[in-house]
Amino acid sequence: MCTDRDTNKKIVIAIDGFSSCGKSTFAKAIARRLGYIFIDTGAMYRAVTLYALEHGAIRSGMVDEEAVVRLLPDICIDFRFNPERGASDIYVDGDRVEGKIRTIEVSNCVSAVSSICEVRAKLVAMQQQMGRRRGVVMDGRDIGTTVFPDAELKIFMTARPSVRARRRYDELRAKGDEVSYEEILQNVLSRDKADMTRAISPLRKADDAVVLDNSCMTVAEQMEWFEKEFRRAIGDGR
Repeated sequence: MCTDRDTNKKIVIAIDGFSSCGKSTFAKAIARRLGYIFIDTGAMYRAVTLYALEHGAIRSGMVDEEAVVRLLPDICIDFRFNPERGASDIYVDGDRVEGKIRTIEVSNCVSAVSSICEVRAKLVAMQQQMGRRRGVVMDGRDIGTTVFPDAELKIFMTARPSVRARRRYDELRAKGDEVSYEEILQNVLSRDKADMTRAISPLRKADDAVVLDNSCMTVAEQMEWFEKEFRRAIGDGR
């Protein structure tokens, strides 16, 4: 098992990819293993979307961009370590919103909110500030291309849409949400299109990123794959 004790060099690990690929779960596992800080950028965009929903800037699925922008100065987002989960929870204005940001209502609107240039500018600045100390694992849609283009290790995660939809469906059903697989699959496909075609920081693989297709991989297999890439990134040929 590799740990940060194997090297004095702390690096930035940027993980990008499609929705429902397990990026956050993967990033959290890496952070725990290395003793790095995990920053869930996707949760940050979901938090802004939730705030917009709760403050009337999104109605009937329609995003009022000007209203969202007006709300930005009032949004306070931070992460706090939760010892019960062994991971960080996201808070908005002091309220824990970890569960609220994962609903289908937020999922259906987050791509539109994420495409607003003022939203991206605010959150990218926050993310860059968080990562200045190095020793950071950050996941999202544009981490390796926009937030940290000089990251030492860039990973681009993908999986078949049907696999991603099934994972998301199982997750929501386990929480008691009444959703259909077809609805989730449509959401996955719609988000893929929106993420790849938005004008600001579209989802794409950085030229120097390594691809991880986890359609048929177990968690253990993904971590074994990561160990090899991490050692390569820090210059350890073992």
